[in-house]
Amino acid sequence: MHNKKQIKEVINQVNIGNTDTVLELGAGKGALTSILNQRARKVLAVEYDSKFVEVLKQKNLQNTKIIHQDILKIHLPKEKFIVVSNIPFSITTPIMKMLLNNPSNGFQSGVLVMEKGAAKRFTSKFVKDSYVVAWRMYFDIRYIKEISRKNFSPPPKVDAAMITIKRKAKPIVPIKDYLNFWGLADYVLKEPRLSIDFALRGVFTPTQINHLKRNLGIKQDFPVAFLSELQWGFIFETMVQHVPKFRWPKIKKEKLDYI
Repeated sequence: MHNKKQIKEVINQVNIGNTDTVLELGAGKGALTSILNQRARKVLAVEYDSKFVEVLKQKNLQNTKIIHQDILKIHLPKEKFIVVSNIPFSITTPIMKMLLNNPSNGFQSGVLVMEKGAAKRFTSKFVKDSYVVAWRMYFDIRYIKEISRKNFSPPPKVDAAMITIKRKAKPIVPIKDYLNFWGLADYVLKEPRLSIDFALRGVFTPTQINHLKRNLGIKQDFPVAFLSELQWGFIFETMVQHVPKFRWPKIKKEKLDYI
């Protein structure tokens, strides 16, 4: 990203103080890094390309630790941290999973520039991916704006977008129940356009499903992919209180990336 005004706009989306640790994924030549270095207590700048690593070293950024490594192989900071990154489009979803699949980690907030289509999918009201629903129990994910490909050098084939992520002050589902919730969401969203009557079969009884529909205020043909965060929270709470544990759906082990 070479547009200086755009770079400052990205960084200004999050409050960074001199006590904060900032993780930058894909630091490149350091367009974001240089400003972050001035504001944060510590910047962890991750870059895999050796040529860019040398460019970063030459900047002599006093508060920045340069990590020459594959983004997806790093260990996240143990302390609380903020993420500010223009991430590689090709690994957008794996990066999001790395940050959000384990809500007990230290990730607090962030601003990410990513491929526009992915940004739309992560923030859509129609949610077909169970992991996105699970993220939303703990984090607010907001679409801020589109960023034209012209702001990048070399320009990518598609436009980008900026999103912000902020940990909820109070999670909708307790962190200790994260995997139990994800199991439920994965079960319900096997066919995202199904109505709640069909999607919840096998977990809830017909009487319990009718009770849920009344309390959620939804019609019979309402697709489960349009359930809100609070509606999901209510469904999970109802399952915990009224459904025997042996009927709770379990998340498959192969889906537990980065946990």
